[in-house]
Amino acid sequence: MPVFVWEAKTRVGEMKRGEMEADTADVVSQRLRQQQLVNAKVKKKAAEISLKLPGSGGVTTKDLVVFTRQFATMIDAGLPLVQCLDILSSQMENVAFRKTLFDVKTTVESGSTLAEALRKHPKVFNRLYVNLVAAGEAGGVLDTILNRLAVYIEKNMKLVKQVKSAMTYPVLVIAVSFAVTVVLLVFVIPVFQKMFQDFGQALPAPTQMVIDLSQFMQDYIVLILIVLGAAGAGFAAFLKSPKGRAKFDAFILKAPIVGPLIQKIAVAKFTRTLGTMMSSGVPILEALDICAGTAGNVVVEDGLKRVRSKISEGKTMAQPLAEIPVFPPMVVQMISVGEAAGALDTMLNKIADFYDDEVDGAIGTMMSLLEPLIMAFLAVILGGLVVSMYLPVFSMAGAVGG
Repeated sequence: MPVFVWEAKTRVGEMKRGEMEADTADVVSQRLRQQQLVNAKVKKKAAEISLKLPGSGGVTTKDLVVFTRQFATMIDAGLPLVQCLDILSSQMENVAFRKTLFDVKTTVESGSTLAEALRKHPKVFNRLYVNLVAAGEAGGVLDTILNRLAVYIEKNMKLVKQVKSAMTYPVLVIAVSFAVTVVLLVFVIPVFQKMFQDFGQALPAPTQMVIDLSQFMQDYIVLILIVLGAAGAGFAAFLKSPKGRAKFDAFILKAPIVGPLIQKIAVAKFTRTLGTMMSSGVPILEALDICAGTAGNVVVEDGLKRVRSKISEGKTMAQPLAEIPVFPPMVVQMISVGEAAGALDTMLNKIADFYDDEVDGAIGTMMSLLEPLIMAFLAVILGGLVVSMYLPVFSMAGAVGG
């Protein structure tokens, strides 16, 4: 949809300027008249040249947090909703987010609620965001809800960043060691092989095994790459299938070292999300439905759907939640106490804070266990290759010395 630049006067003669997305200039003029703006001059905005690389214009979590914080401050200061959106969209550096906010502003100007306008952009504003905004609009506490949303997004972003940083190191080390091993087998070992052939002596068994492996990789490197690519594609297809995803998610929850961390992350995310929504006035069934959809693990998602079903039948949350192995007895007991005291949202937020710290500890424990395992892996693979290549040299040196 094209963007138009407009300039108009208020009834008291004050000049106002802005931008608006619309099908035609006449539509823009009509909307300005509805806002009691006169003598409007409207022209189509020149196309912008973006210096960003393709695919780099997406809305980041940081963009969303900054927008939400600023939006809450403006609403709290008493600025009209459309004016807030106009100011925030005009100063937004992210081109993709700017266009989204222009569309939201246009939709609100046409008479829709803010939640309805945000719902048109699910890639930027998820169900949690939209439902909380709807609750804030209905209760007249939009600024409070937006501040809670900003806190929630920041904490969730911190959690994701911790997990990513923890997983980057082992994955990077294993990838580099694999690449070095391939280079040694394909390019370096053949040089040693030619040198050993000139000796005319039988090679030690480890050395011969490495040379045979090197020869195999040289002969079938293309086939090996095809098999690895097919295996990767097959695994991706397996994860996309419902049964495959369920089996993988169940496995990862029970996996050593990583499993306890995933469980703690699941508990922290669930309690933080549900606590934020319940304290904002979102009905519990709707909140549980959103929690299930954003769980990120099929086992947890199916469990939360069963919890929602049981609650709709009149049961408390703690009873069906105890049947999900991801949630420890302590969490279930605290939720039960919160339900009995009528302070479930407060209790959920306390559990979330506790498990945020638990995730920090679990990441530290995981790294302390993974580091020696990675070092041992490197010693066996790379050290084994180097030692096997020098065994013939040691044997000949011993023979000459004898």
